[in-house]
Amino acid sequence: MALTLFDTDEYRPPVWKSYLYQLQQEAPHPRRITCTNEVENRPKYYGREFHGMISREAADQLLSVAEGSYLIRESQRQPGTYTLALRFGSQTRNFRLYYDGKHFVGEKRFESIHDLVTDGLITLYIETKAAEYIAKMTINPIYEHIGYTTLNREPAYQKHMPVLKETLDEKDSTGQDGVSEKRVHTFRGPHWCEYCANFMWGLIAQGVKCADCGLNVHKQCSKMVPNDCKPDLKHVKKVYSCDLTTLVKARTTKRPMVVDMCIREIEARGLNSEGLYRVSGFSDLIEDVKMAFDRDGEKADISVNMYEDINIITGALKLYFRDLPIPLITYDAYPKFIESAKIMDPDEQLETLHEALKLLPPAHCETLRYLMAHLKRVTLHEKENLMNAENLGIVFGPTLMRSPELDAMAALNDIRYQRLVVELLIKNEDILF
Repeated sequence: MALTLFDTDEYRPPVWKSYLYQLQQEAPHPRRITCTNEVENRPKYYGREFHGMISREAADQLLSVAEGSYLIRESQRQPGTYTLALRFGSQTRNFRLYYDGKHFVGEKRFESIHDLVTDGLITLYIETKAAEYIAKMTINPIYEHIGYTTLNREPAYQKHMPVLKETLDEKDSTGQDGVSEKRVHTFRGPHWCEYCANFMWGLIAQGVKCADCGLNVHKQCSKMVPNDCKPDLKHVKKVYSCDLTTLVKARTTKRPMVVDMCIREIEARGLNSEGLYRVSGFSDLIEDVKMAFDRDGEKADISVNMYEDINIITGALKLYFRDLPIPLITYDAYPKFIESAKIMDPDEQLETLHEALKLLPPAHCETLRYLMAHLKRVTLHEKENLMNAENLGIVFGPTLMRSPELDAMAALNDIRYQRLVVELLIKNEDILF
C-alpha cells in the first residue's frame, strides 16, 4: 500500500502500514532443544540449550524437528568458542556467539539467549519475506507531512549526510553545530517509523530516536532525514494529536499552548467548581474547543463568553492529553513510573519516581511539572470542589499514562498503579520538580 504525496497546504494524518507488523506476528517462535545429558565445563551463562562439543551434523539432526529450534554448541576446531545453531528456512544456520555480560552475535546485545533468538527469527523472517519491500521503504515518505521538516531546504538526499552517532549513552543529549543526534533506541510496544510509516520490527534496538525532537525512524530511514530537525509551523497543522515535542519546538514555547490556556482559564474561574475534572462537559462543545485550537492556535477563544461551563474546558484539556500520539508519561518511561508505585518504602518510592522523571523528554517533563503544580492548587480547594489528590489520580492516571503492553489484561492490572503515580506526583510536586 503506497502513500500518495499530498499538497503542502493540505493536512492529512499519516496512514501507518501494517504489512511488516503482520510479518513479525507470523515469524517462527523460538524452540529450545535441551540437552538431556550433563555437560562438563558448561559456561555458567548458558542453560540446558548448551550441548557441549558436538558436530555441525549432530546439531543439524537435533534441530530438524521444527522451524525456530535452536541450541548452543562448542566448536570442535576452536575449543572455548561457541556457536548458536538455529533452524530457519528448513536449514541450520550457525552464528558465532559471544558474551560480555550480555549475549550477542552482532551489534545488538541481549539479556537472554531466548530474546536473542526471538529477535533473530523476526529479522530473518521479515528480511526473507519482504526484502524487496524493505528496499523501497523510503519511497513516498510521510516525513514532510507530520510536522518535522522545514520548507526552504534542499532535499535530504542531495545533502552530504554525516554518519549518525549510534550509541546507547544517554549522557550527552544534544548534537553539535545544530546537527541533531539520533541514537539507536529500544521501543517498548509497537512503533511505526515516522519517515516511511512502516512498522519498526524486532525485539530491541528497532530503530533510532532523535535526541532533540523525539523523531522515531528506522536506521536506514534516518539517512534520509535532514540534520536540522526543527519543525516547520506551516506543516504542524494541528494542535491536538500532534507530538508534544514537535508542537513546542514549532511554536518555540516551553509547553503546548492548549495546556497553558486551559489551566489559566480553569484557575481564573473554576477552582471551586464541585467535581472539577471528574464531571464531564458536553462532548460536542469539547469538540468545538478542540477544533478552535486546531484552527486558531493561541488565538482560540475559550473565555466564559464562549464556554460558560468550566467542565468544557477541563474536558478539552483531558482530551488533549488523551489524543497525544506519545503519552505525556512516555512509553519508555512508563515501566519506571509503575515500578515506583509498587514500592512500599516512602523514601525509596520518591527516589525511584525522581529517576523516572529523568527519563522523560524535556518538553514532556516541563508540561508534567506545570500540570502537577496546577492539580496541587486544585486540591487546596478540596472543601469546595471535593477533589483531593486521590480523586485526581483516578481521573488523570489513564489520561497521562498508557501501557506499552499489548496484553489487555496486563494493561488493566496497571490502572491502580497509574492512579497512584499521579497521586504521588501531585502530593510531592514541590519535592520532585
